[in-house]
Amino acid sequence: RSSWLLLAPLLTPPVPVITAPPCSLCPEGAHRFQWIRNLVPEFGISSSHVKVLSSPAEFYELLKVQIKAAKQRVVMASLYLGTGLLEQELVYCLEETLEKSLQAKGSPDLRVSILLDYTRGSRGRKNSRTMLIPLLQRFPEQVRVSLFHTPNLRGLLRLLIPERFNETIGLQHIKVYLFDDNVILSGANLSDLYFTNRQDRYVLLRDSPEIADFFTELVDAIGNVSLQLQQDDTVQMMEGMVHPYQGDKAAYCEIANRSVMEVINSARTRQELLHAKTFHSSQPGSSLLSQQDSQASGNLKPEPDTWIYPLIQMKPFGIQIDEMVTETLLTEAERDARIYLTTGYFNLTQAYMDLILGTRAEYRILLASPEVNGFFGAKGVAGAIPAAYVYIEHQFYSEVCYLQQQERVQLQEYSRTGWTFHAKGLWLYLAGSDLPCLTLIGSPNFGYRSVHRDLEAQVAIVTENRALQQQLHQEQEQLYLCSGVVSTSTFEQPNRYVKLWVKLVTPLIKNFF
Repeated sequence: RSSWLLLAPLLTPPVPVITAPPCSLCPEGAHRFQWIRNLVPEFGISSSHVKVLSSPAEFYELLKVQIKAAKQRVVMASLYLGTGLLEQELVYCLEETLEKSLQAKGSPDLRVSILLDYTRGSRGRKNSRTMLIPLLQRFPEQVRVSLFHTPNLRGLLRLLIPERFNETIGLQHIKVYLFDDNVILSGANLSDLYFTNRQDRYVLLRDSPEIADFFTELVDAIGNVSLQLQQDDTVQMMEGMVHPYQGDKAAYCEIANRSVMEVINSARTRQELLHAKTFHSSQPGSSLLSQQDSQASGNLKPEPDTWIYPLIQMKPFGIQIDEMVTETLLTEAERDARIYLTTGYFNLTQAYMDLILGTRAEYRILLASPEVNGFFGAKGVAGAIPAAYVYIEHQFYSEVCYLQQQERVQLQEYSRTGWTFHAKGLWLYLAGSDLPCLTLIGSPNFGYRSVHRDLEAQVAIVTENRALQQQLHQEQEQLYLCSGVVSTSTFEQPNRYVKLWVKLVTPLIKNFF
């Protein structure tokens, strides 16, 4: 019975489609992407502050080091926190750092804010909540745990849909981990698989206070409209806040929209003022004395050669910035430009598929082979999900062949013994360039869920610096090295057989995974 509940409709009125703004592309290099700052704040930084990580183990070790070194803030947003030994060690690191802060002279400065999804974080008897309650009990003044509950799971739907299946309606899917002024953007969750043998992407932005402030404010804004975990494992809303599934849905979504857009718009205004100030002070007629003062006080920062644009997608709240920017990037990609796009779950929206098939750039799309799909070998209905992805992939490949686009649009399957694949994002190589000047990295999978159901965030990193471009290129190459090109014979293999019932059900449920 529960499998049919996957077909439950999303009980929301359709959100009007927002068309992307007209693009005023500059002709030269990285600066052609400055139109993005019309929508979101633009953070100019030095490329020396950006480090691309390559492995789950490196990601895990960095998390521990950063937690132990934190003095003012630890802010972590994830789908969930796992319950194994590696996750417990992270909790111990937090406990140790909080204890040190408590013992320091004066009032403790360290604040820890954790944002997870309510349904995923509450799954099972031992779960994310039970892992974090000891921290809440021991450090009640310093620790906050917020559990986002989608407003679309309510009423009869909420009563009928069982655990696990209720996660199909909508989730908090953002993954950002920040420690003082250091920010890690990733698609990886806080779970042992993501620390060992589940391949993802990770980037560290060091000494970036403005970016850290932005994501702190974003997580706070979502946290404020989320359920607050209590020391006795109950949850409650902040005083005066509309309840996500008991209160008025339109009122809740409007408050959430206002809160998030306030963060985006105020950061954008701050950055524009900063940009104007920097621009004027760097002009030939600016005061030499003020420049000398800046140098003397050590405030003079290196000229930025890299720009960070946070892209937020929260369709339940009517926020579609990531979708608009992604569609514009795909639309504007010129002939002979190359786009390397990767997703752990190949289930592109119709709009993204149409743009890929109807535009001029070359595409190399990396996706999971069935054996490295996160649902491979799962029990029950979930075990058929890899076959559903094979069916979706086959349909898309057939369309590519029908349009005779096989040379321009190439599918590649990631395959690695003993590993699963969860990497997502894209790299954009301008025509004639052997290195990418833009990458998207974060939580979205480019699928229906990412665009319509879940809360998502990623960043566009645009850089003129060749060394950072080289880092991004090596990251892309390392992932694509573990792949094989998809051809007609791929779908003739025995492990690609898709049962009739899966073919019949997939079109009905593809918007839920």
